[in-house]
Amino acid sequence: MEILVCVKRVPDTAENEIEVNGSGSDIERDDLVYSVNEWDNYAVEEAIQIRDNVGGTVTVVTVGDDESEEVLRREMAMGADNGILLTDDAFEGSDGKGIATLLKAAVEKGKYDLILTGAQADDGAGQVGGMLAAMLDVPYASLVNKIEVDGDKLKVGREIEGGNQEMNEISMPCVLSIQTGINEPRYVGIRGIRKVASVEIPELGAGDLGVDAGVVGEGAAKVKRVDYFVPELGEGAEMLEGSTEEIIAKLIEHLKAKGGLK
Repeated sequence: MEILVCVKRVPDTAENEIEVNGSGSDIERDDLVYSVNEWDNYAVEEAIQIRDNVGGTVTVVTVGDDESEEVLRREMAMGADNGILLTDDAFEGSDGKGIATLLKAAVEKGKYDLILTGAQADDGAGQVGGMLAAMLDVPYASLVNKIEVDGDKLKVGREIEGGNQEMNEISMPCVLSIQTGINEPRYVGIRGIRKVASVEIPELGAGDLGVDAGVVGEGAAKVKRVDYFVPELGEGAEMLEGSTEEIIAKLIEHLKAKGGLK
């Protein structure tokens, strides 16, 4: 099975104190530590497990600048077979539709049975996977937390409201957006990183992809961020002190006062 996984380089929230810049136009990006998007990491692990079970190859692709190459190498050290970097000054500032347009062009340069994305990336929109599937005119499922290969079809579990599970049968080729928790991504050691350090990763620009630079990038974006801000803080929480019994008694009193208990 030929699998393509779309990944993204994002600020690592575990390693950074995220702050809004002075103009409110973006976050402060100086000295940020970056890593692969968490949802995408689960997608790559799932792709590797599928390949190990049924054969084939796993290719990771990202849209970004030269620094995004580190994300591809990290996922190749994890076990992906190939990496593709989509990079061009014309791509800068692309919205979700622009990114999906570029990924569609990358998909069409290969022959993939399965395309995986993370359920969402750092902007939280969760839209690229669905847009990509629509552009390719292939089946799509979001919030996928279970995949079983059944010939040329997949049995796919989706996380839905109320903690319920929805099962679907989907024909390939298809696009799936992967939810965290579908697996346990493997540890990437320094030996694996060194092993792929010198592997050549092809870089594709607008001309290589056959994409009109005018339909992607900031100029073509129909969705633009106009403001970042930190919400005003409300009243602080009240900390209950005392022994366990005293805290329980105080909590019950508060719940009764607020109408939570009668």
